[in-house]
Amino acid sequence: MLLSRVADALYWISRYLERAEHTARVIDVAVDLGLGRATAVDEGAMGLLYGSLGLASADADEPLAPLADAAFFDLSHRNSVTACVTAARENARQVREEISSDMWEQLNELYLRLRQIREDGEWTGRTHYLSRSVIEGVHLFQGITDATMGHGEGWQYLQAGRFLERASATAALLDVFLSDASQPGRPAALDQAEWVGLLRSCSALEAYCRHYTAVVRPERVAEFLLLSAEFPRSVRFAADVIVDALEAIAQSNGARKAGRAQRLAGRLRATLDYSQVDEIVADNLHNYLESIERQCALIHMAVHQTYFAYSVESALAS
Repeated sequence: MLLSRVADALYWISRYLERAEHTARVIDVAVDLGLGRATAVDEGAMGLLYGSLGLASADADEPLAPLADAAFFDLSHRNSVTACVTAARENARQVREEISSDMWEQLNELYLRLRQIREDGEWTGRTHYLSRSVIEGVHLFQGITDATMGHGEGWQYLQAGRFLERASATAALLDVFLSDASQPGRPAALDQAEWVGLLRSCSALEAYCRHYTAVVRPERVAEFLLLSAEFPRSVRFAADVIVDALEAIAQSNGARKAGRAQRLAGRLRATLDYSQVDEIVADNLHNYLESIERQCALIHMAVHQTYFAYSVESALAS
């Protein structure tokens, strides 16, 4: 059984890195969509992508370069790439004895690379290079983690944090794009390239085309990113991993029955297992996606209360 501070740090390492990767990918796609257009964020997929990160609303009149700079380097913006990588590194430093040397070296290298790029001041106009550096750095950390860390309780906290962050981020991004898809005129406001941009933001374009065709339809995008049991960035796939991770953590802590976090995770998985996209769209897609985000928040709170911030009395009682 891990100390609560160790479990908390491992959980947040993966959450912060998943958030940094998501932000980098969204900005990369948003900048790409903005090439050849006006220099301000307009309505459409580009504005929706920036808005999903809390940087600007779809009708904001902000230049693109300052928004990208804030997304990558503004430490006062807690979801910026640099802020997330810095927080992940600090958590890793506190639990250095629980992670492998290779994991620490990779995370430290990513942190130093970002700092060097910012200090050099030569990244402007090279957003794709910067985004790929972050994405590849996070992927390397995840691969090194799986290859060099024992798949015990600590590894399960990394899994739980990573996929809980992923489920919440994917649902939030879908909500921005698709919550009003059933309303007249909304889907037509986005062209094929912009729907492709949404899939690219989730690294899902090629997998989507293999599963369906190259014709991108909003309802199919919703089905794939929400309900696919095989695609690793779908909400349903993430829910499966969360359930497995929390069950393994509970067993490591000697729990003989499902706790609140497990029950909430099981409820989320059941919601996705028995959902049909046509029923979701016909009912209220926004409410459905909002419910997914709310359930993810409740799971996080339950994990925090059960494993990180529990009272001494409850620990002694167990």
